[in-house]
Amino acid sequence: MKENMITVLKIEVGEPPEIKEIPNEISGLQHEVGGLIECVYLDDGSIAVCNEEGKLNGMEPNRRLGADIICGPFFICGDTLDGDFASLSEEQIQKYSEKFGEIPAFTGEEPELEPRIEVIGFDFMGGMH
Repeated sequence: MKENMITVLKIEVGEPPEIKEIPNEISGLQHEVGGLIECVYLDDGSIAVCNEEGKLNGMEPNRRLGADIICGPFFICGDTLDGDFASLSEEQIQKYSEKFGEIPAFTGEEPELEPRIEVIGFDFMGGMH
């Protein structure tokens, strides 16, 4: 494997997953998703990396992930103990190839396609009345 390259599973809209080697640097990662990256940590030491503004930019719905829909291209990579991106194992490639192998049909009316903003309020007085 070339230095600074990682093996990922790339999932394009309307396409089956593809094993791909990509540069493990911010410009290469952003290129794969078409913009700013957002990381969604999965339960097995893997990370789904998608476009942070996919819904806002009007990217097409791609796949369901949990209770949400990822819009635009994304990829799955591994995670190191230090929190860095890493290559997927053969088992992870197999698992996510099966999980994302079926190409879903979206109507465009799914509520998950609406951009969400989470607002968290703080009580700065903290009980000091």
